[in-house]
Amino acid sequence: MLAQRADAEHVTMVAEAGERAVAGPDQPRKIIHVDMDAFYASVEQRDNPELRGKPVAVGGARQRGVVAAASYEARKFGIHSAMPSVTAKRKCPELVFVAPRFDTYRQVSLQIRAIFAEYTAVIEPLSLDEAYLDVTTNLKEISSATQIAEEIRAKVRAETGLTASAGVSYNKFLAKLASDHRKPDGLFVITPGMGPAFVEPLPVGKFHGVGPATTAAMNRLGILTGLDLRARSMPFLQEHFGKRGPFYYWIARGIDERPVRADRIRKSVGAENTFAADLTEFSAMREALQPILDKLWRHCESSALSGRSVTLKVKYADFQQITRTRSLPGPVAGRAELERVSLELLQSLMPVPNGVRLLGVTLSMLGTDAAENSPQMRLAL
Repeated sequence: MLAQRADAEHVTMVAEAGERAVAGPDQPRKIIHVDMDAFYASVEQRDNPELRGKPVAVGGARQRGVVAAASYEARKFGIHSAMPSVTAKRKCPELVFVAPRFDTYRQVSLQIRAIFAEYTAVIEPLSLDEAYLDVTTNLKEISSATQIAEEIRAKVRAETGLTASAGVSYNKFLAKLASDHRKPDGLFVITPGMGPAFVEPLPVGKFHGVGPATTAAMNRLGILTGLDLRARSMPFLQEHFGKRGPFYYWIARGIDERPVRADRIRKSVGAENTFAADLTEFSAMREALQPILDKLWRHCESSALSGRSVTLKVKYADFQQITRTRSLPGPVAGRAELERVSLELLQSLMPVPNGVRLLGVTLSMLGTDAAENSPQMRLAL
């Protein structure tokens, strides 16, 4: 998460201003999404000149290692986060692996969060390297959100030596799309007049909130673009996508009423994956859990989170869903303990009555020196 806490005195000073950052009925909100460019890898290249211009992967080079982040030089070879290290090395034999330094990333993140806090108290961190900002009403009384985004990017570069991309729009969904549009080191604005038309030609897989499994399901239904999605009725989307149906209905029209939520207490963090083919054997499920556990534990390490309650989520081929939870006397000590408890919970369900189409693991009863943000974060695989 971008900086886990703001300075307490500063929060007291700006909290009242933050509460006022709400658009009126005739005033569109002004939302900025800031996303650092290849954050972990860029920090490593900044601190080690020998890495500049080279394909760099932050993560473990061992057999079961996973790429946590890739430089833009590495991305040209198709390397991305969550990719197995052996696959990444096969794609780019010159790839340089660097062990992650999460303490350093957190310190840089604190610098960036402090810059945000100069402009608004309404900051919703999504991770160490990205956040939403509501600047509808802001501390510097600047009327232009674009100007604020430009100033933030310039200050980030001057104070950290890193580049950030930013998207400006009237809602979170479009601000996120906008920040992706000109990466790296870019700024893009989607105005209220542009919103619906901007969404039309985009592949649904580009939509934040539409993961790979949902993308595949939409594609099977003939929904390939935003325009295709907009052509489907609310009942149709609810029938096929349940409670997410209304969200998809409205974002296809460029509408997203979700507020930017600042300083919410996190209760749990989890990761899950939906499989292309149903799993029936314990060995296959154990293997499928590995990237889920890697993703979850990597996030816990990077965000300084610890928890003592592990929940296994299983969804069967007939869409029946069950969960099993075990609470420990103290925080989960490491990735190995998280795996052990998760597999014990899975073993208790064997043999499964039906094929398994989804597995997920959640860590709750969290404790951290910076417990905040969303009540639950779900990490996409």
